[in-house]
Amino acid sequence: MEEGLIIRADYTGDMDDELGKIRQKKLIEMQERIKTQSEGKVLPLDQGNFTALLHAHPALVVDFWAEWCGPCRIVGPVIEELAREFAGHVTFAKCNTDDNPILSRQFTISAIPTLLFFLQGKLVDRVTGAYPKEALKKRVETAFVPAGKRP
Repeated sequence: MEEGLIIRADYTGDMDDELGKIRQKKLIEMQERIKTQSEGKVLPLDQGNFTALLHAHPALVVDFWAEWCGPCRIVGPVIEELAREFAGHVTFAKCNTDDNPILSRQFTISAIPTLLFFLQGKLVDRVTGAYPKEALKKRVETAFVPAGKRP
């Protein structure tokens, strides 16, 4: 029998505490990496991930658009700017109406671009048309950001 360190089977002292601390630290680091990778970016949204995104993001703005839509091309870069400005507070997503007709019908999207604002999974506002950045920013602030905490 080799001589060496003997650890009792019921030992739950410093080693378990240290492993728990390492696991917790790694979990926090991983969550931060995921958060910073998606923060400030416009997420793709479709029929398959709609419910998951709605539940995962308490403040969600969905841009319904299509590639052939001229006004949608004007609003697209504005949505990207707003996503960066509201990163960490409001999530922005884009849904192509041509690729997701069921979702478009579900929300009665009859003209694009249309922005839907969801708070805690409930539709709280809707904007149809191409509006300037400041007008859209004001709608986002009104829907989601308390008056004292606006950027």
